[in-house]
Amino acid sequence: MQPISEPAPGNPAPTGPALRARTFVCMGTVVSLTVPVGPGEGLQADLARLEAATAAVEDQFAALDAQFSLYRPDSEASRIARGELTLLQASPLMRELYADAVRWRRRTEGAFTPERPDGLLDLSGLVKGYAIAEAGRSLAALGVHDWCLNAGGDVLVSGSPAPSSAEPSPWLAGIVDPADRRTLLGACPLGARPSPRLALATSGSAERGDHIWTVGLRGASGPRRPEFTQVSVAAQDIVTADVLATAIVAGGRPTLDAVTARWEVDVLAVADDGGLLATPGFRAPRAA
Repeated sequence: MQPISEPAPGNPAPTGPALRARTFVCMGTVVSLTVPVGPGEGLQADLARLEAATAAVEDQFAALDAQFSLYRPDSEASRIARGELTLLQASPLMRELYADAVRWRRRTEGAFTPERPDGLLDLSGLVKGYAIAEAGRSLAALGVHDWCLNAGGDVLVSGSPAPSSAEPSPWLAGIVDPADRRTLLGACPLGARPSPRLALATSGSAERGDHIWTVGLRGASGPRRPEFTQVSVAAQDIVTADVLATAIVAGGRPTLDAVTARWEVDVLAVADDGGLLATPGFRAPRAA
């Protein structure tokens, strides 16, 4: 997924602030923070705020990765996986996120779950969205109001890329074609008007392979391949978007139908045969 910035249809291109980004690597992915800066005498102050904001966000991500990563033998999650620590003995945040994951499992009828098929507790499906949401709260506390935060394709925005415009345009998050990473399937407006959505998350096998276990899709030799190779969900908050994208990949078409009936979200799903299923909030792909 790629964040894009362009004016809303019918609006002129912005001539004021330019966009600047800072990136870092954490949780096995690239995290980027993009903000409008300048022009003129305010440029250096804006760049200083961007540096400080990026450092704060990076610290938050690093702390959560140190606690929840199953790839780090010294993490709290790894200690639980080895049986050295029980959930009752775990930190309040570990217990809180596990309780949230259990609630999501009930709400999605088991399509989203905090346990792997082998019974190992794995909160990675929730932690990145939580990290992004916490980072958003920190940015607001720092007085940064216009930004786009992208963590491995999961995007949360605030304000506009052109906040000084008479009619501030939304951020646009582009969704990459899983069959051709150089091509965009379409773009979803986030933040500002007319979009009420602030978050977009994508799950699937295009970048990390088949890492989401399917539910209710079993053949004679075990679990079948997912019905969808990629699912993007736009929602008001990043945790909802991230959880539901994962749930639809895991649960297939029945979960897609249940999600779109129950939640006020937009969905773009890529079927295993390349076909697309999309709600009206996503732009139609451009003709080749």
